[in-house]
Amino acid sequence: MQHIQGTQRYQLQMSSLEGKIAIENPVRFIDAFVEHISLESVGFIVQTVKSEGRPSFDSKVFLKIYLYGYLNGLRSSRKLEKECVRNIELQWLLEDIRPNYHSISDFRKDNPSGLKKLFKLFVSFLKNADLIAGETIAIDGTKSRAHNSKKANFNQKKIDKHLAYIEERTQEYLTELETNDVKDNCITVTKIQEKIERLKKNKIRYELLEEQLKASGEPQVSTTDHDARALLVQGQVVEVSYNIQAAVDDKYNLVVATHTINRNDRNALSTISIEAKENLGLESFTILVDKGYHNGREIAACQNENITTIVAQPAQGKSNENGTTPAYLVSNFVYNKETDTYTCPANQTLKTTGTWHKKTREKDSYEFKKYRTSACKECPVKDLCTSRKGGREIDRSQYAEAVEKNNKLYHESKALYRKRQEINEHIFGTIKRQWGYNHTNLTGLEKVNGEHSLIMLVYNIKRTMNILGIPDLIDKIKKWNTKYPIKGYAFIKMTFFKGISAFKIIRQLLISSKTDSLTSEYCAN
Repeated sequence: MQHIQGTQRYQLQMSSLEGKIAIENPVRFIDAFVEHISLESVGFIVQTVKSEGRPSFDSKVFLKIYLYGYLNGLRSSRKLEKECVRNIELQWLLEDIRPNYHSISDFRKDNPSGLKKLFKLFVSFLKNADLIAGETIAIDGTKSRAHNSKKANFNQKKIDKHLAYIEERTQEYLTELETNDVKDNCITVTKIQEKIERLKKNKIRYELLEEQLKASGEPQVSTTDHDARALLVQGQVVEVSYNIQAAVDDKYNLVVATHTINRNDRNALSTISIEAKENLGLESFTILVDKGYHNGREIAACQNENITTIVAQPAQGKSNENGTTPAYLVSNFVYNKETDTYTCPANQTLKTTGTWHKKTREKDSYEFKKYRTSACKECPVKDLCTSRKGGREIDRSQYAEAVEKNNKLYHESKALYRKRQEINEHIFGTIKRQWGYNHTNLTGLEKVNGEHSLIMLVYNIKRTMNILGIPDLIDKIKKWNTKYPIKGYAFIKMTFFKGISAFKIIRQLLISSKTDSLTSEYCAN
């Protein structure tokens, strides 16, 4: 039996690029989407047509390249350059244009703001296409390794350790130098002197780092990517990384808001929640969040924006033999809002003087009131309640009401809360495990934000393709009435010129009125 025969390499064929791309090929949607939008209106830096010199590439070419690349697990500009030559899908998409890697790389580097706004624009399309319900949204974060090693990240403790080591080694070399001077060993003396000089240079380097750390006011400093921070990834594992925040709608698990930060989740809830609200144009919705986000100030900020919070309540501190037993944990004390008092399990009333105290943490502070009772001194169960000599004392934060409302809702909505992982863990698993986007090669928070917005945009595109199918999606994008956000400076400029026009009209009316008055007076005389 013969093997299947291929086509002869020298056989001439009459064909076009169009005939080689199937109707349901994703590149057809990329082309339709990019051609439908105005990059300048979105906020991209657009190459203008030149009257002289070599013609430039259309900026849409680079956006098509990156959307195709990230959809197919390619984000290296050099790899994308090669694909433009050998990949028939990219040849069709770019009409056989083949830009070099440097031009490809510059587009991503120069347009982080445009990529963030493009993500938001596509979210508005998803809302318009009824693919987003906007009722229940799950919020979570994941770490993305930065382009900065652990060795190039320093805190005060690490700097002190290096300086102490340098001091110790210097003393050892000086002692050794004295010994060899006596023995008159010139070769060894020269080598030791070189080592001491090297230690001096290293000491200067660490002292400069120490000054930089103090000047920044930050607890740590990174030397390769100055915005990257050492963050806790899992358990006790620490990586120099960024924290990707994502808000995901529960209808089709589509991302409705995203941004990247260089700190942990504790102070991140309100920003991502309000961003989701603005992107979708909603009045209210419910958010499902894990206990890492449990922060009174952030919960109160969300509730003030009419966002219903269901944030998991962290476990209370453990009881101990010399302190509070389970029956006397603060959760068993009943707060009376009308009298502003607490009633303890022994039916005693804890009162406050009304004085607000301030507690400051790292990048966080809040005010609280203290509640005490003199009955503690003679209470028969004091040993079960507290080991404090002055008796039990309860602190009530300024955000306590918001936290209590959230905790109550959390315990009443356990079934709804259990859906949280189903909604948002899927996207992180896909992006990091399946696609391999668990790190970034860009440096600087702004650029990293742009890349992560592009990744989330591509995730939404791929998921939407699976939901609707390519032809239906292309049809919807062509019928979509794109509404671009008004740029801040354009709005001010427009308002300013409207103001000037109004002033000119009023001025002209006043002049006309005055002229008419003078004419009438002259005619009367």
